[in-house]
Amino acid sequence: MRLCANTATPLHLIRPMGFELDSTKLKRAGMDYREYATVVVHDSFDQYLVSESPGRLYAFTRNGAQSLADLTYGPGDAFLFGPESVGLPDELVDRPEVTSSVRIPMTPHTRSLNLANSVAIAVYEAARQAGYPFAT
Repeated sequence: MRLCANTATPLHLIRPMGFELDSTKLKRAGMDYREYATVVVHDSFDQYLVSESPGRLYAFTRNGAQSLADLTYGPGDAFLFGPESVGLPDELVDRPEVTSSVRIPMTPHTRSLNLANSVAIAVYEAARQAGYPFAT
């Protein structure tokens, strides 16, 4: 949420989630940014697709077909990330609405980056390509 507030990037959360937005623990973890972030909760992935109609949809997964560095991002693109514990399920990655599966380059002997770092890398690469439109 803090990353989205700082980059003027909407945060779309899709149920089921492993947390509640009103929990005390989540508030302590950074809800002080809640007023600056656009957060939308969707009941399902299908409901997200209908209500948001993303342009290109990139599914980030450690086994992605394309490297983050090889893509050009633009307005209307959306990034899909799964839970940190298990990542995105294959049934979402393989959906026809997904433009491409994307991997973040890293050494082969590591499993993955944590979710917050992965999202930050992707959002800032897209922002860099767009000239950091949120910067003042």
